[in-house]
Amino acid sequence: MQPTNHHTYNEIQSQTEAWAQALEVVNASSLPRAEDYDRVLFTGCGSTYYLALAAAALYQQLTGRSARAVPGGELLLNSKTVLAQTGSSRYLLVAVSRSGTTTETVKAVEKFKAEKRGDVAVITNCEEILSRMANFNFVIDKGQEQSVAQTRSFASMYVAATALCAKMAGRNDFVEAMKELPRIGKLVIGKYEAWAKSLGGNLGFDRFYFLGSGIRYGLACEVSLKMKEMTLTHSEPFHFLEFRHGPMSMVGASTLVCGLLSAVNRRHEAKVLAEMKMLGGTAAGIGEKEADVCFESSLPEEVRGVLYLPVLQLMAFYRSLAKGLNPDRPNNLTAVVKLDF
Repeated sequence: MQPTNHHTYNEIQSQTEAWAQALEVVNASSLPRAEDYDRVLFTGCGSTYYLALAAAALYQQLTGRSARAVPGGELLLNSKTVLAQTGSSRYLLVAVSRSGTTTETVKAVEKFKAEKRGDVAVITNCEEILSRMANFNFVIDKGQEQSVAQTRSFASMYVAATALCAKMAGRNDFVEAMKELPRIGKLVIGKYEAWAKSLGGNLGFDRFYFLGSGIRYGLACEVSLKMKEMTLTHSEPFHFLEFRHGPMSMVGASTLVCGLLSAVNRRHEAKVLAEMKMLGGTAAGIGEKEADVCFESSLPEEVRGVLYLPVLQLMAFYRSLAKGLNPDRPNNLTAVVKLDF
């Protein structure tokens, strides 16, 4: 079957259009102000929790203000471990959901609002119940998907979250620079699709590790999840330096270690990948330059994170095909998780 016969492939290939819309939506919307909140929480479930991890790290880096990511289910069921129980802290809750109907996220937002904890911003691909509860609403409908595993949707909402963080930090120059992302993303996809197919289709690998630190750790978690969902392969994410503390014992000839390289810490991160090669594993680096996949974007590091995603999504897609699986319909999963509370 041709790749184009799969929704997942077409959604990966077309995602840069949704990136452009995400920027348009944020630029056209009313925005929260960082100085109006004592604390910012980002929440989601599954992929969107990993997006929350990436966004919270970016928000704190750009604004210098405290931010935290928490799964929707934890915010709902264990809110005392998340929210201050004393004082009058005013929160901004940024809820992320592809469908806008994920049960844990919806119920967590309902509880947050009922307790009058603060304002709610929603990033989604569908105008649904979450949007109707939002003080600030960002809907990127071009990110909608027919596939179960998130690719285009995740990337579009991540671009929106990145732009939101930059705007709240007063970095309009970063948002202006982000307008180049769709053009550069298309080039990266076209240049490195064959590379992704070669590694993804290599069934000699039986375990994958994705390394990312700082604002890239949440992205490493997400691409690792794509490998699990689409290919039913052992896959785990780690911070770069943490990988030495035990996990590298799993590295061998059947291991691929893929690093989301930064610019500021590249020397330390590249050393980890080199060590994994010495242990007999295959190591691959993705970054701005001097890597197996090079963006060559000339964009600020803080806002080019979405460029890590498409090639690694394609790697999972092609591995799914090589294993005779259907990437559009992973085992045991549905596009939306709805629970009876």
